[in-house]
Amino acid sequence: MPHDNEIRLQELNNTLVKMSELVGTAISLATRALLEDDLALAEQVMSGDAQLNGLNADVESLCFKISTLQAPIARDLRMVIGAIRMASSLERMGDLAVHIAKQVRLRYPNPSIPRGLIEIFAEMGQAANKIVEEIGQVIATGDPVLANRIAQHDDVLDRLHRELFTAVLAPTWAHGVEAAIDVTLLSRYFERFGDHAVTVAKRITHIAVGPTFAE
Repeated sequence: MPHDNEIRLQELNNTLVKMSELVGTAISLATRALLEDDLALAEQVMSGDAQLNGLNADVESLCFKISTLQAPIARDLRMVIGAIRMASSLERMGDLAVHIAKQVRLRYPNPSIPRGLIEIFAEMGQAANKIVEEIGQVIATGDPVLANRIAQHDDVLDRLHRELFTAVLAPTWAHGVEAAIDVTLLSRYFERFGDHAVTVAKRITHIAVGPTFAE
């Protein structure tokens, strides 16, 4: 029969997985709202953020209980400390999805991005969806090998971010300053989304194998 500590640690892990699922839903809907100029989807992303914030608070509360009642050591202690940081990163990923949705609301009923950039933003959305899907698997399994793959998806987002930045600065840019600012901000939101996912993956590796001299 599992001890109370094991039950709480599993509950903690399950909550983080749930957070990753909500983040996945948020970035998927936010991307669709952006590509389709869909205000209803954008508002759905914004209203759903409260649940993610609530789960982040649940993680903090549960970590406090484990720390005070169970006095965890070694891997369990790394899990408790890491869970707080991972929940913070996941919450931030949800916030970035909300930022994308707010941009859609700001420009509605006009498009948020030039039609010629729809394909590249669709690719960014696909990469973001993939990265958060795998983050959920990494959290659920604690597999450091799978965690190392997250950086590959982040590289895709970094590349697309550079491509968009280059397009905005090109002499052929014909959409004006306001559109240039919008595209740059939206691209940055996706790029930062990937960075936070990498942070979660690194934390999983730290929990699994412990600190290294590089840290």
